[in-house]
Amino acid sequence: AEPPAGGGGSRAGGSGGGGGAAGTAGTLALLLGEGSKRLPQAIIIGVKKGGTRALLEFLRVHPDVRAVGAEPHFFDRNYERGLAWYRDLMPRTLEGQITMEKTPSYFVTKEAPARISSMSKGTKLIVVVRDPVTRAISDYTQTLSKKPDIPTFESLTFKNRTTGLIDTSWSAIQIGIYAKHLENWLLHFPIGQILFVSGERLISDPAGELGRVQDFLGLKRIITDKHFYFNKTKGFPCLKKAEGSSKPHCLGKTKGRTHPDIDQEVVQRLRDFYRPFNMKFYQMTGQDFGWD
Repeated sequence: AEPPAGGGGSRAGGSGGGGGAAGTAGTLALLLGEGSKRLPQAIIIGVKKGGTRALLEFLRVHPDVRAVGAEPHFFDRNYERGLAWYRDLMPRTLEGQITMEKTPSYFVTKEAPARISSMSKGTKLIVVVRDPVTRAISDYTQTLSKKPDIPTFESLTFKNRTTGLIDTSWSAIQIGIYAKHLENWLLHFPIGQILFVSGERLISDPAGELGRVQDFLGLKRIITDKHFYFNKTKGFPCLKKAEGSSKPHCLGKTKGRTHPDIDQEVVQRLRDFYRPFNMKFYQMTGQDFGWD
């Protein structure tokens, strides 16, 4: 889990006084401790290494979005603490603002759909998905940066290298079988209540993807391409002005880590492994994400 990034403060007026519920008066009201803590109406439930942090940071530019900085892990690790504990983690909001949180492990947590549904059947869910092969390599790279002595990606990928049998119990591979996890969510939520964001498009066209997200959340389209510029060194979009600051804001130093070189044959085996699951996922969501 990333360190808390501070409570998603409400900007005065949004873009050129973009008229959210929290204009200057709204910001003042929140500073005066008005508003109340509410359970989230929308949750970014996945996926790990998909682009969830980027999405949340981008969304917090919107004056009507308030979000928890850290990942609460309520519906997977802290459920027994109860909803009052969970609500207390939330930032204060004014009427018309949306409370959000993100915990990417929810998507792969068996109990999460039923638990979120029992909090509120109307909760809007957002899943950022990314090519499962690059997602797995990114996941491995993150672990490697914390534990440099773990086995190679190749040796963790295969149960048996000779037969090419893939070890689906390894979480880096398991997480990318999106169709399987989605089936579990569809037992509790209609597909129309889940928005699937392309992790690739979030980088190549952040404003376009953010347009879809704002529409889904019922927010005025305040975040547009004038909020972004592209950092060529990192290959990541950055916000021209981060909330509460006049400086541009790029995601942390850990973004855009260099991935280790993985044997192309291993990559190809993984592509073949994921292909049928990807096709099923495209069918279920009615979206072709263009992964091969």
